[in-house]
Amino acid sequence: MRKILITGTAGFIGFHLSKRLISEGYEVTGLDCINDYYDVNLKYARLNELGIDRQSISDNELITSIKFPLHRFIKMKLEEKDSIFKLFEKEKFDTVIHLAAQAGVRYSLENPWAYIESNVIGHLNILEACRHNPVKHLVFASSSSVYGLNEKMPLAVTDNVDHPISLYAATKKSDELMSHVYSHLFDVPVTGLRFFTVYGPWGRPDMALFKFTKAILEEKPVEIYNYGKMIRDFTYVDDIVEGVVRIAMKPPEKNPQWDRNDPDPSTSYARYRIANIGNSSPVNLEEFIDAIELELGIKAKREYLPMQPGDVPRTFADVSSLEKEFDYKPATPIAHGIREFITWYKGFFLQDNL
Repeated sequence: MRKILITGTAGFIGFHLSKRLISEGYEVTGLDCINDYYDVNLKYARLNELGIDRQSISDNELITSIKFPLHRFIKMKLEEKDSIFKLFEKEKFDTVIHLAAQAGVRYSLENPWAYIESNVIGHLNILEACRHNPVKHLVFASSSSVYGLNEKMPLAVTDNVDHPISLYAATKKSDELMSHVYSHLFDVPVTGLRFFTVYGPWGRPDMALFKFTKAILEEKPVEIYNYGKMIRDFTYVDDIVEGVVRIAMKPPEKNPQWDRNDPDPSTSYARYRIANIGNSSPVNLEEFIDAIELELGIKAKREYLPMQPGDVPRTFADVSSLEKEFDYKPATPIAHGIREFITWYKGFFLQDNL
């Protein structure tokens, strides 16, 4: 049995990934600092689904799930180097899936320091911990935001990503660069995953589907940026999890075909790779709202606004390398994903969990 550390397990993707791996019998340790970027009650509710009692949580103390004996949780900050190192030294993880980060493009304009502390210093601490306590595979969450000013579509892992337009994107690009260094110098097998606009049940309140659904149900205006001229490659969370699991179970090998004179940024002579996980079927934001309206049976009040700083007008994932190497392509239809989210949203809030 493999011992797996998942950071960000109280977060949206981390919660779903933990639930999947626990159900398959893996020994999962979840780590999260439970910060207040959005309502912590939603994070605690996710942990409760995993059998972690809120009242039993204390800083830097491992606790065991009351539902799943092989699942444990620890509240810990990535920036706490000594605590991270002690955890790795004690537990000897086989695989690390590092999803914890300060999320959000727009919030990076307000609090840039949070992104450096969590996404850069925190990522460095994970790399150092994996260096000194060797793991079979380190998988970490990058982001489609690293593509920045790129306009060639679809966005491929072989594309240049030297022009990010938000600090959040810049920290994720930094994570990719640091990870390659550690793979090259210390032979850490590492894969970076560029996620494309993830949505689904238990989603984040700052993401489009959550915000739009909430606004429509409360008969408030839906804020639509760039006057509706936005296209997103919305990717259902279960598809993201399936991709993460397949990739995590197959550490990268050194690429003997890698050419220093024509370097492919998605792979290396070191044990390093980058992968896109996206639906590869972009949807216009207006059509996305149409689908929410159809599912709710309520028309939205639409408020059109200019583009927000740090946003990009279009995303579209090229997943050809994912298909080739892992025989996998996300394919959940947008209507199904929206239906699953709205069913969860209505049930969760009717139960007065927040």
